[in-house]
Amino acid sequence: MNRPTDPHEDRGGGGAGGAAPVLAVVSDLFFVARIRETGRLAGVPIEFARTPEQVAASLGRVPRLVLLDLTAGYDYERVFAALEGTRPPVLGFTTHALARQTQPWHPRCDRVVTKETLTQELPRLLKEGVTA
Repeated sequence: MNRPTDPHEDRGGGGAGGAAPVLAVVSDLFFVARIRETGRLAGVPIEFARTPEQVAASLGRVPRLVLLDLTAGYDYERVFAALEGTRPPVLGFTTHALARQTQPWHPRCDRVVTKETLTQELPRLLKEGVTA
């Protein structure tokens, strides 16, 4: 199967035969690759979005979890506004260094972790979500 070369246009691919995707709002190419590969290995379909419009379009497929990079400089007010209708669980991630700067968005997430924690827990989070 040929995959798009733009990682943000990848619409998941492999997986759980029609299972609800995880929506990753991520721009860091390291994390795009890590999330894509972990999702593939776990059999969890992943979609990527960078803009509020892409987030809104992905919500039509009712993601079961949203991974949101709080350090990417997105228009978070618009991203969260796009999420309001369906309101899937949101896992925000940040760094220790930027935790204070990203603090205003933490209450709008169901859970916030550091990038290190995300990396360690990613397989479980993709399979079980934030409530497990």
